[in-house]
This record gives sequence, structure tokens and C-alpha cells, in this order.
Amino acid sequence: MAIQSQGLRQVQKQTQNLVLAPQLRQSLKILQVPALELRSAILEELQTNPLLEEVGSNDESLDANETEPSPEEEHGDSEDFPEDVQSAEKETSEDKEKQDELETDLDDGVGEDIQDMDFSDEFAILKEMEEDLREHYEREYEGEAKLGNSDAEEKRKFFFDSLVAETSLQEHLLDQLKLIEVTEGQRQACEYLIGSLDENGFLSTDLSDIGLLSGIALDDLQNGLKTLQSFEPIGIASINLQDCLLKQMDARGWEETHAYQIVKDHFQLLVRRRVPELSRKLSQSTEVIHEAIERVAELDPAPGRRFSEDTNQSVSADATVERLAGDWEISLNNDYIPKLKINRTYKELISKGILSTKEKEYVRNQMRAGKFLISSIDQRQNTIERITRKIIDRQEDFFIEGSSKLKPMTMAEVADEIEVHETTVSRAIANKYLKTPHGTFPFKYFFTPGYSGKDGDTVSNTSVKEIIGSIIEGEDSAKPLSDRKIVDILAEKDISLARRTVAKYREELGIPATNLRRRY
Repeated sequence: MAIQSQGLRQVQKQTQNLVLAPQLRQSLKILQVPALELRSAILEELQTNPLLEEVGSNDESLDANETEPSPEEEHGDSEDFPEDVQSAEKETSEDKEKQDELETDLDDGVGEDIQDMDFSDEFAILKEMEEDLREHYEREYEGEAKLGNSDAEEKRKFFFDSLVAETSLQEHLLDQLKLIEVTEGQRQACEYLIGSLDENGFLSTDLSDIGLLSGIALDDLQNGLKTLQSFEPIGIASINLQDCLLKQMDARGWEETHAYQIVKDHFQLLVRRRVPELSRKLSQSTEVIHEAIERVAELDPAPGRRFSEDTNQSVSADATVERLAGDWEISLNNDYIPKLKINRTYKELISKGILSTKEKEYVRNQMRAGKFLISSIDQRQNTIERITRKIIDRQEDFFIEGSSKLKPMTMAEVADEIEVHETTVSRAIANKYLKTPHGTFPFKYFFTPGYSGKDGDTVSNTSVKEIIGSIIEGEDSAKPLSDRKIVDILAEKDISLARRTVAKYREELGIPATNLRRRY
């Protein structure tokens, strides 16, 4: 009998990955985080870099291109500096000559960094990365990305939003898992179950099937599921919508309500909104049934979706636009961003040649890192201001009259005008808010595709959603409008939309279908 030999086989696979230097990662992070998070990042850097210090209220702000002050200006009172630095100031002419020679030797190292730090190479790399993304995007979506093509524009939006994705549901649940004590088997089960949740946060796969696929013991999976269902948000890891709603009701103490009875015993009638039948089943008036259904509507039918877009959060505007003396003025939120400078003491220590080679190298690296941080913050603020200015130029009617006057605008248009790549615009507006005379809006609010409207004007899809919402708001609740009828009404306004587009926008507005809006 032949015996088949088994053994390990080593396979080499060549892949190409883009590895970013720490400074470049830092620059990208600074660009895309909002002001409050930027402050935290800067304070962390202040703790790790001794050469950085925050500018006080009586200090002059020093940017990345500050000129070198004289030793007298740097030092002030001599008692503020080490004794060896004081003695160095009293050196003889011979000592001075030796010191000049030493400083000449440092020209290729620290001296150059002190005088004129140039980060063009670092920012050039970022520019090259953007060009690579441009080529990738053009290959993938060539010929599709046009103003009137809503589907293509949504692809673009998803592409750029993915560059600055926020915390996912999985990350949120794993963070909670780290805080509790469970057995190793249960921890493994929880991690596997977290990865098995759908976009709504439901676990639709049977545990026995998961056990066969994963090799995890069924008991661990059952205990892991109980643990996972105790996490926030309430209703996570439910097996279906009914289960999710019941868990939320249990948490609120609604067990004795008509709403609970409807969800528990008559869920299919609720889904089809059979109010007369529910009225007969519960022996209650249609008004009571409507009140119960409205109470159910307060619950979250998809607890996992809130992590794709958080609409209930406290925000601080990163920029403010207001009208002063007939002109639109932009003010950036600098209150939360510490002003930084390089501690001059360390510069002087290097120039006096009293540090060892290792110490000089350390100071040089920290100085360069500090200068790069200051330069990146300045570039960030400049980019946000330029984007805001272009938003004003394009959306002036919005700033005067409100959302109904919002015009179509794409990141590509703004990027071309301020001579950066779309990825830069995407990162610069991510998670940031603009305060306007009509309220505070995400920067992304102003970037929407458009449709041809009346008199040849273009209308943004945000304005179209607003129109759809107002149409439905004015309908007869006993005879709600169908999506097809809404299409016809929009056509009368010279706005051409497909029925499925109207349905999609209606769902995004949180408005149920026709049969679910009907009141008896």
C-alpha cells in the first residue's frame, strides 16, 4: 500500500504595499480629524516631544518658518538657562572661533534643520499618493462620474467616505468585550459572532451552523451570544426584527403595553399595518392602535446601522460663515487647537555644542518632528479655509435663503479649483461641521449630485429630498401618495426622477411606504 507523504511547503508570494512613514500618517490624521480630536492628538504630542511647547497668551505664535532670534532674544534672563549655557555666552574670542568651526560641522545636520526646515519631500509623497488614487479611481469609474449620474456620484461618495471611515460596529463591540471577564472559549465565540453580524446588527445564522463552520463548542456560542446581547446598543445580535424590538421593549419596561402585545403576538399584522384587524384582535379602537404603532416607531429597528452614520451627536463647528458689512467672513475654530512653538532652550544647547552626538541626534529628530507637526496643522487650517471659501462661492444662495437653494457640487469641482486632489478634499471635510446663518451642517452636506430642474436650473439631491418630504407632509393621511404619484408631481416641477430613486430618498428621510402611512 502506497503511503502518501504529507509535509509543509513554503510558498513565496510577492505583494506590493504602501507603507507610510509615521510623519505622513500623522499629517493625514491631522487633516481629517475634527478640532476637538485634533486638540487631543496635539496634547499627546506635547507629552512625548520635549522640544514642543504651547504658546502662552503673552507669547508670539511661531510657525514652521519662524526666523531665528538672537541669543539675547532667546535667553532673556540668564537665570532661566543652565549654567553651562551662561558660561558659553562669556566665551573668549578663541573659544568663539572654535565654536564657529563646530557650528560649521553641524550645517549638514542640526543647523540646517534649525534654519529652514523644508517638508516639501514629505508633502510631495502625499501628492504622489493622491495621483495613484486618481489613476485607480479613473480606471474603476471611467466615463461614469458625471454631474447628472446619481449612481456614479454615489460610488464616488462611497469611495471617498471610505478613506475616513469612523468606528465600526465590530470595533465598538470588541471594545466592550475587552472590559468583561469571560472564558477563553466564550471570548473566541463572541469574536466570531461579532464578525457574523449583518449591517443591521442581527445574527441571522443559526448557532449550530456557526458551530460547524467555526469548530467552536455550541455551549460557548450560546453563552457568547447571551454576553453579546447584553452589549450596547440594545437589540444587538438579535435573530430578527421582532426579537430586536422585543429586547428594546423589555429594557424600557413596556411588557404590559398594547405596543408590546402587538409586536409579540401580531407582528405580521403590524408589518402590513393592518390597523382594523389589530383593532379587532385587541378589542381596542383604531386610535389606540395608532398610538401603539407610533410607540413602536420610537424603537431602533436596525441598531447596527447607527455606526455607519451617527445623526445624534454633539458637534463643534470647525468653521463659521457669517455676513459682516455685506461680505461673507470665514472664521476657523482655533479655540481648541493649541498654538505650538519649538523650545528655544534646546536650540541654544545644540548651537553651543555642549551635547553629545547621541543627544544632538535625538534633539534634531524631535525638532524636525515638532516643526513638521506645526507645518501640518497650518496646512490643515489653510485647506479647510480654502474649501469653505469655494463652498461660499458656489452656494451663496443657500447662505442667503436656505436648503431649498442648495446647488449640486462635487468634490472634484472644488479640488480642481483649489488645486488639490479629491482625496485631500474628502479628508479635509470628513467629520467636520460648518456653522452657517441657517444652522450647523456637516461639510459633506454641501457636496451632492444634481438634477435638471425648472428653467434649466440644476437642483441638488438634498433639495429634491426636501421637496419630497414637503410633498408627503401635505398629503391626505387617509389617501397617502404612492411613489409613482410623487414622481408625477416632481415632473410637474420639471424634476425627472425614477420611481426607485424616489423610494430610496423616501427611505433615507425615514418615511415609510404608502400602506404604512395610511391612517384609518
